[in-house]
This record gives sequence, C-alpha cells and structure tokens, in this order.
Amino acid sequence: MKRTTLSGVALATLLVVSACTGTGNNATPTVPASAVPTIAPVATPTMGHESMAPSMSPDASGSPSAALDTMTDAANLRTDLNYLFGEHLILASKATDAALGARQDEFDAYATLLNTNGTDIGAAIGSIYGADAQDQFNTIWSAHNGFFVDYTTGVATNDQAKKDTAVMHLTTDYVPQFSQFLATATGLSLDAVTALVTEHVTTTAAIVDAQGAEDWPAAFAAIRKAYAHMSMIGDALAPAIAQQNNIAGDASTPAVNFRTALDQLLQEHLFLASYATGAALGGRSDEFAAASDALNTNGTDIGAAIGSIYGADAQDQFNTIWSAHNGFFVDYTTGVATNDQAKKDTAVMHLTTDYVPQFSQFLATATGLSLDAVTALVTEHVTTTAAIVDAQGAGDAQAAATADRAAAMHMRMIGDPLAQAIVNAMPDKF
Repeated sequence: MKRTTLSGVALATLLVVSACTGTGNNATPTVPASAVPTIAPVATPTMGHESMAPSMSPDASGSPSAALDTMTDAANLRTDLNYLFGEHLILASKATDAALGARQDEFDAYATLLNTNGTDIGAAIGSIYGADAQDQFNTIWSAHNGFFVDYTTGVATNDQAKKDTAVMHLTTDYVPQFSQFLATATGLSLDAVTALVTEHVTTTAAIVDAQGAEDWPAAFAAIRKAYAHMSMIGDALAPAIAQQNNIAGDASTPAVNFRTALDQLLQEHLFLASYATGAALGGRSDEFAAASDALNTNGTDIGAAIGSIYGADAQDQFNTIWSAHNGFFVDYTTGVATNDQAKKDTAVMHLTTDYVPQFSQFLATATGLSLDAVTALVTEHVTTTAAIVDAQGAGDAQAAATADRAAAMHMRMIGDPLAQAIVNAMPDKF
C-alpha cells in the first residue's frame, strides 16, 4: 500500500534541521568555493562540554595507565563525535519515517531534535576550529539535509526525477564540499574522506527507500548499517583531529575502542526500543515486528561484547537478564496501549524488583563498581524508558521525542563508567 506523506510545508521544514542556514527546496543549495575552509585550530581545543559520565571512580587504585585510560580528552572527543553522529542518523530516520507515514506531530518533534543535534555537532567543530569553521560546517550540513528532503519527497510521491536530482546534488555538491572541509580540517586523505561521506549518503538513502516501500525488515537492517557507518566516520575523524590539535590522550587504543563500541550499542538499544514501542502503540504491527527483531539482534551484540571479555557463562547470564527486561517493557507498553493500570503496575514491579537488582548485581560483580551507584544508573534507565512509552501512549509526540533523546543520552552515562571499570577489571583483554 502506498504511504501518504506530510504536507509540502511540513516536509520542507527539514531544510532547517541539523543546522541554522538552509536553502529552499527549489533552489540549488551549493556552498561557495570561498566557504570551503582552510582551517587553523583555535587555542586550547576542547569539545566545549564535559563528558556525560557520572562521577564514579572505577576502582580503588586511582587513575588507569595511559593505555587503559578510556576517559582522556582524545577519547572523549571520539566518543562525543560518534554519539552525535549516531544520534543524527537515528533522529533523521525517525523524521523520515514520520514524514512518509504522515505523522505530522511526530515529524515536527524529531525535526526539532535533529536541528538541536546539528547545532551540537557544529558547536563541537567550532570549539576546536573556531566560529568560521562552525559556520561553514552548518552551511554544508544544512544543505545536505535539504537534498535529503527532496529525496524523501521523491520517494513519497514516486517522483523518480526528483529523486535523481536530489542524488545528483548530494553526490556533486554535498559530498565533495563536505569531504574537502573534513580533509582540510583533519589532514586525512581526501579520497578516504570522500568514500566515507559517499557511503553516508548511500546508506541513508537506503533507509528512506525501504521506509517508503514499507519493507520494514529492510528498513531496520538499513538503519543498523547506516548507524554503524556513522561510527566509522567518527573513528576516522577523531584521532586525526586530536593529533592535529594536540589533544591529550590516544583516541584509538583497544580500551577506547571498547568504550565507544559499548556506548554505541547502548545508544542504539534505546533508540530501537523506542522505535518498537512507538510502532506498537501506533498500531503499526509490521514495523513493530521488524524493530523488535533489530532490538533483539542489538541485545545479542551487547551480550557478545560482554562474552568477549568475561566468557560464555557471563554472556548467557547477560542475555537472560537483558531479554527479560525487554519482555517487561513489552508488558508495560501493552498496559499503556490498553489503558490497563494493573498490567503497567505488574510490569513496573518486575522491572524494579527483578531486573534492576539482578542486572545491577551482575554489573557490580563484573566491574567492581559500587552496587548502589550501578543500581541508580539502571533504575534511571527504567524510568527514562518508561517516560518515552507514557508520552507515546498519550499521543504527546513532542514529549516522546524529548524523552527519547534524554533516555538515549543516559545510556552513555551507563556505558562510560562501565567501560572504564571493565577495562580496569580485565586489563589483559586490552
């Protein structure tokens, strides 16, 4: 069945998401040659904000050795970029899904968040390279969103010419301009950066194509692939930026690799869970089934990461607890959908008396972190996720999207201290 789309006015507002300056849908939003920067770093470069990790000492011995330190400035830079790039991809996919499904309030909410995410990425660039570079980034980034607006409109209206024109602008305007911007800023090979930026275009287009066709298994496979690819961009950029700007620490040690991988999987878990609950509450059963499958695969991937450090028994124990907590949230969502307070209360009881203590004890035992501190983090994961479901069930799209982003940010507050503590507990693995 052909999906409907939002009004042209609403869809066109995507032009301003992720950056401040855009161009109209009917224009050709190119960046003047003079706007492609020759960038010099500003003094004392930092990301401009603190790590989102809570104040938890990973062990009693003090700071880890340099090779095992996952919280250096360079490591924070890489984690920040990966988290923001990954969030961009997911927020964009939620906006296009809502646009193609004619869910205007949901589209508006995620478009607003996408704008905020783009501003955050621009600010991160500006904190290192200065205001001119920030403005140049925003111009290029905004233009690429405009081209994807045109592409999504083409998919929604089955207008191949509009799709082809959008692809032409993405490949001949955005890709070379953004690639030159990044290569100049980082010293990376222009060819290598161009390949990464090009793949971002193709993987994002694949999401929109599958969403437009309502091929939900393909859509969520494409989302996971495109999301993983955003880490490939951050993984390449961050070490080069850190080296060029004398940012302290090594962004590419095995320990930092583990931190970024764990954070990305946890962020993905949250966004896939909210995808599934939103589809369930919206009566989109095929989309819910595909999102649930992707969520289960994500959980298996997290379990495999745990197993690679602690062994098969720990992996099995993790999988059992993690799967149960997903089931309790299914029950909670069902209670919201059916206005069954008793079902909601039972689900909350299981989450708070079964999942929270079991998972907190598992993590504290594995890492040496304080049980009270871990319990507080796991409890907040429960409450922030429930807030998404409550808002989705109430039909408050703005509150749901806001809660979605907040809950996803909180996953890093779990991942950051866990990663350092796991590295400290099992240093031979890193």
